[in-house]
Amino acid sequence: MEHWTFEMCNNEFINSQECSPYAAHLYDAENPQTPLRNLPGLCFDYCSKFHLYCHSAITLLTDDKHIQECCEKNKTHFCNLLNIQDQDYCFPNVLKNTDLNRNLGSVVENKEGCLQLCLREVANGLRNPVLMVHANDNTHRMFVAEQVGTVWVYLPDGSRLEEPFLDIKKLVLATPWIGDERGFLGMAFHPKYKDNGKFYIYYSCLGKKKVEKIRISELSVSQSDVNKADPNSERILLEIEEPAANHNGGQVLFGVDGYMYLFTGDGGKAGDPFGKFGNSQNKSSFLGKVLRIDVDGRGSNGKPYRIPLDNPFASDPKALPEVYAYGVRNMWRCSVDRGHLVTHKARGRIFCGDVGQNKFEEVDIIVKGGNYGWRAKEGFECYDTKLCHNSSLDDILPIFAYDHSVGKSVTGGYVYRGCESPNLNGLYIFGDFMNGHLMALQEDEKGNKWKKQDICIGSTKACAFPGLIRSYSKFIISFAEDEAGELYFLATSYPSAYAPHGSLYKFVDPARRAPPGKCKHKPVLVKAKSKRIPFTPLAKTVLELLNEPLATKSPKAVLNTTETSQASSSSPSSKKSESPKGSAKHKPGKPKSAGPGKKHAKAQPTKGSKAKLAGLEQAVRTPHGSRAAASPHKRKGSQFNRAKKKPPQAPKLRSAAKEKKTKRKEKKRASPRSEM
Repeated sequence: MEHWTFEMCNNEFINSQECSPYAAHLYDAENPQTPLRNLPGLCFDYCSKFHLYCHSAITLLTDDKHIQECCEKNKTHFCNLLNIQDQDYCFPNVLKNTDLNRNLGSVVENKEGCLQLCLREVANGLRNPVLMVHANDNTHRMFVAEQVGTVWVYLPDGSRLEEPFLDIKKLVLATPWIGDERGFLGMAFHPKYKDNGKFYIYYSCLGKKKVEKIRISELSVSQSDVNKADPNSERILLEIEEPAANHNGGQVLFGVDGYMYLFTGDGGKAGDPFGKFGNSQNKSSFLGKVLRIDVDGRGSNGKPYRIPLDNPFASDPKALPEVYAYGVRNMWRCSVDRGHLVTHKARGRIFCGDVGQNKFEEVDIIVKGGNYGWRAKEGFECYDTKLCHNSSLDDILPIFAYDHSVGKSVTGGYVYRGCESPNLNGLYIFGDFMNGHLMALQEDEKGNKWKKQDICIGSTKACAFPGLIRSYSKFIISFAEDEAGELYFLATSYPSAYAPHGSLYKFVDPARRAPPGKCKHKPVLVKAKSKRIPFTPLAKTVLELLNEPLATKSPKAVLNTTETSQASSSSPSSKKSESPKGSAKHKPGKPKSAGPGKKHAKAQPTKGSKAKLAGLEQAVRTPHGSRAAASPHKRKGSQFNRAKKKPPQAPKLRSAAKEKKTKRKEKKRASPRSEM
């Protein structure tokens, strides 16, 4: 008989299985319909040896005093208690079962090769939520911004503060029109926010003579309340005139170098028609660029910021010194890679989704001084043939591009570097605004290539665990990362800036979780002067749907909420039964607290709104492309006739019983806006 010691028992079984990918098998937890075991399953021969040599270790397996006293002396009772009927699942047999273990270390794929993930609803009732950020101050608060100009504070317990962190609706240019790209678009906290309390915002506004502008400002937190900004502290850093209502960019973030990066659109309309080569190729224009500035000081020329000395065009008299990269069309959502959790490899890379024109959407990694090709190129192909043939061979190509059979308006995402879902580490997860398509890119370092896989929200069986859902609102507005590195996305079922139909979802890998306790953190407590509003989910969990009496189940609401994504690998993520059938483009639109939830009736769009969304879908197919320049019902130069019309009143959430009575009113609302 082999020699056993307590250390061998402890290391071989208890320690090795604490978080092992096999743990679900040992505790019979992969099937949510069976009771969860309190003790792991041991094969009988192994159990006998374990009891003989390591019976004193039983106290490490359970806190139950009765079991400890009984089992420490009675081997038969102990092994019967730890017995698993299916011997393939007991330890150590489970280690040798190739059928059970072949997918360990990777996200489980369905038959079509789609990565199966689940979701947890985190927030709802938001008006077109355009972003979620954290302050990196160890409080683990989440700040969620709405397109209309309101920023809310969500606490680690899931509650939301009743009073907003920031409310600048009076300054922000936003309308209720479907797909309007203007509004509150970007926000970032200073890397030293804990010490200086500064943060930065990017929003649309009206200047003198009703000239539309993008404004980038610095603000400070209130001295009297850490959960409120000081609205009187605004210091304007930069204003950029916008020649059209769309293609406003909207990302602001800090790189690992401590500098602030700004991502602007090309100015709108179709095909960047400004000047001989367009704004994007014109380095003397702020539009169609990645800008980099130092906000910790003032420039010698009177600017409220400094120019980093190593900016690539700082000494070029024909270029703006703020320009860091150019040739971008309308980058929508960029992120900084935290890098490998241990080695920090790849730390600092900036990923962006750049919305295309007629044919292609792309994902880029930002390179200093890089030319990303627009308007000469779109994706990997030529857009303007003449410019393309004369363009430099050094233009930066996307790491990935997809055509409009896959999606029509990319929403940039994040590289997952969290703790709770180990299988996801290193995956760049992103999506498409128009059809709710979720995707992932896996880097092949040897070939310097990126492999794309679809993400589909898992089957009913895969997501049948407490708190998990498998449906979401169709229009994916933004992705987000919390202070711990966990990944989220924000979506709406009605893309209009005033509709309260937006939700925040957290990704969960049902195939493998981190060990219990490993990912816990202790947030620094902050005093909340405002009332806390507990989170009330709208989306029903898979377990709730499965447990509903058969008589109350709606086949479509229960099983078909996300089944469409299972059936179609081309759009594995458009699975929400309540989402409108029309489409809108990738930018800020109105949120709907979508989800397969209790208030399905309210989430359904009216007949009139369906027509608007369908019109927006049609607009995407016009030459105005993703985040198109014009409303589906306007020509590209109209700028939506903004000055001639008074924006309609913000739509109100109505009960299902009143929907039919309001069809005529819906039809009278302003025409849908261009996609984002």
